[in-house]
Amino acid sequence: MNKLIGTGVALVTPFKKDFSIDFEGLERVVNHCIHGGVDYLVVLGTTAESVTLTDEEKQQVINKIIAVNNDRLPLVLGVGGNNTQKVVEELKTRDLSAFEAVLSVSPYYNKPTQEGIYQHFKAVATASPKPVILYNVPGRTSSNMLPKTVVRLAADFDNIVAIKEAAGDIVQAMQLIKDSPKDFLVISGDDMITLPMILAGGAGVISVIGEGFPNEFSDMVRLGLNKKVDAAYELHYKLAPAIDLIFAEGNPAGIKAVFETLGICDATVRLPLVEASTALKQQIQEFTANLR
Repeated sequence: MNKLIGTGVALVTPFKKDFSIDFEGLERVVNHCIHGGVDYLVVLGTTAESVTLTDEEKQQVINKIIAVNNDRLPLVLGVGGNNTQKVVEELKTRDLSAFEAVLSVSPYYNKPTQEGIYQHFKAVATASPKPVILYNVPGRTSSNMLPKTVVRLAADFDNIVAIKEAAGDIVQAMQLIKDSPKDFLVISGDDMITLPMILAGGAGVISVIGEGFPNEFSDMVRLGLNKKVDAAYELHYKLAPAIDLIFAEGNPAGIKAVFETLGICDATVRLPLVEASTALKQQIQEFTANLR
């Protein structure tokens, strides 16, 4: 799973003003990330507003990204949800041949117990023909997948190879790094603590800010992986204000405002999300102008 070490980015789905998918904008986003030096692309993660896409639109997005990427970078596909049987069915029926792995979010809203989370991912691992990256994001799911559950899953299923850990808790992340099997990858899902996680033994990140500013963020990750601490933290503190800004009014409204500032795609999001405010867009514009 060396292809999953470094900077992955959770791609947005650009929309036009009429809320239809902007496929030209999506092409620009993909090329922006590739040319910026990221290591792999995550397709149809939660940042892609995948819950507001129809099945037909999801397949169109997949097809477009595969075509634009043209085998330049490894691809990971988001396949998750809070209906275990539906997730299993998608894993069994969707063509996953273009993907290195699937990223599967812990069930949201249902608030399962740790045993429920284990049984959910047991079903996912059993059904998946590809390696599975667990995704723990309790701020959105309302349930925290504890390290003991992750370690149990990693020990019991060879194809559960990594976790995107987005609890925002560096102590929990360190416990995962310490207790998980040697080859299991602990990947940051929180841009602000990516560098300390890497320096503690993490494998990299699946990032949001990294798709807006791929050069700077992927350089920071590479420096961190090579233990060039001072240079890595110089970039971290340079980008930290932008990380705060893009999450100030929710994701992906903030990162889409970055893309609008860069002239890559519009800032439109689908309801129930709304665009970043004029005030936030102004702050993002000022940061971007000063960064460049």
